[in-house]
Amino acid sequence: MLVKSLEFKNAVGQKVKVVEIPVLEEGNPYSFLIRFRLQAFVTSIYGEKQPKNCYSFRDYLKRALRWPDYEQIFHTTELKNNA
Repeated sequence: MLVKSLEFKNAVGQKVKVVEIPVLEEGNPYSFLIRFRLQAFVTSIYGEKQPKNCYSFRDYLKRALRWPDYEQIFHTTELKNNA
C-alpha cells in the first residue's frame, strides 16, 4: 500500500506533519471517506493552540472508523512462504 504525508503550518505558524495517509485509486469506494476524514482531521489540528509536530492519520482512522472499514482500507496481502 502506498502512503503519503502532508506538511503545513498551523494558525500559530508551527510546522505540523501528518503521516501515513493512504493513497487509494479514484474508483475505490473508500477514497471519498479518506478525503473527508483527512479534511476533518487537518481542520481539528489547525485550530489547536499547542499541537504536536507529527500526527499519524492511520492512528486517527483506527479510532474514528469501524473496524471492518479500517481493515478494508489498510488490508495487506500476505505473501506465501515469505516471498
